[in-house]
Amino acid sequence: MSTGTTSKGLPWYVFCIVGLAIAFGGSQMAVNHQPAGLYEITENLTKQGIPLDLGKTVATLGAFIFLFPVIKVFFINPLGEAINGRAAELENTFSEAESLRTEMTTLRTNYEKRLAETEANAREQIQSEIRRAQELRAQLEADARARADEYLKKAQDEIDMEKNRVITDLRIHVVDLTMGATEKVLGENVDSERNRKLVNEFIDKIEVPA
Repeated sequence: MSTGTTSKGLPWYVFCIVGLAIAFGGSQMAVNHQPAGLYEITENLTKQGIPLDLGKTVATLGAFIFLFPVIKVFFINPLGEAINGRAAELENTFSEAESLRTEMTTLRTNYEKRLAETEANAREQIQSEIRRAQELRAQLEADARARADEYLKKAQDEIDMEKNRVITDLRIHVVDLTMGATEKVLGENVDSERNRKLVNEFIDKIEVPA
């Protein structure tokens, strides 16, 4: 804060000199008689209910001019600086609030973006798991069908083998029975390879396919 100059760049001592001069002139005017023209003006104002002591008024004005640098330095300038400081604080507060609002907007935008990405990823993972489950189910069903077909074929082969074994046993048994019955009828042994072949050929002719 500079105290070398006052308003409009005038040195402080100019105000002091001018103020002292005006105050001295006003005090002299108040002590001595006023000029006729000024006396008539003050009298007219007094009659109108506006008492005015021009000398005291001028002296007061001079005192104010004399004290103006002091008033400016110790009152007006600090008050202006306080006002400017408060205005700067308010401006900083508004700037910080605007920055905070912008930051909150950015954070909200980023949060919404991340939330959308998370939801999209979650949906994709869910759909991927569903596809994997469907593929696994299809694979399990295919494996089950393959195993069932394998078991069925194996069972059918076993059935066919057992059927053939039973038929073979029956054929042998029938041949044995035939040979035994023939021996009893003829009273002689007819069990030979040739006779068994004849009986088997006969059975083949009369056997009904299953």
